[in-house]
Amino acid sequence: MYRFDCPRRPEAPRYHRDAMEYLGVRISTIVKDNVALRCDGCLEVIQGTPWRLNILDVVAAETPASWAGHASINPGPFEFHRDPAHVRAWMRGRGYLFCRKGEVREIMRPIPLPASEDGSPRYGLCDGIHRDDHELIPA
Repeated sequence: MYRFDCPRRPEAPRYHRDAMEYLGVRISTIVKDNVALRCDGCLEVIQGTPWRLNILDVVAAETPASWAGHASINPGPFEFHRDPAHVRAWMRGRGYLFCRKGEVREIMRPIPLPASEDGSPRYGLCDGIHRDDHELIPA
């Protein structure tokens, strides 16, 4: 039989798996409810890896943008569930048109359109794979 003269280390506190500790302070919040990954189309929590969409710039500027100005279109990335209907719902909510010759892909290209009646800019989105004219429909 072995005998150890050193004192035993105190056992580490056991927490529920959903609790966490930060700088020695126990935070018993349910961690899995604090998820920031939400679908931009339906605003529900995304389980697993989100599907991301980016919008390319129409033309890259030669000079940096002014701090006083703002971009006409937000390039993203936007996160969705894997169903393309969620992306189309997001496009519809923002007033974008969708090119029916293309598909919903990870990178979409904006198509500048004539301004609406109120003067705000309008865009269509296309994957840019096809070479012929766009056929824009409401998303």
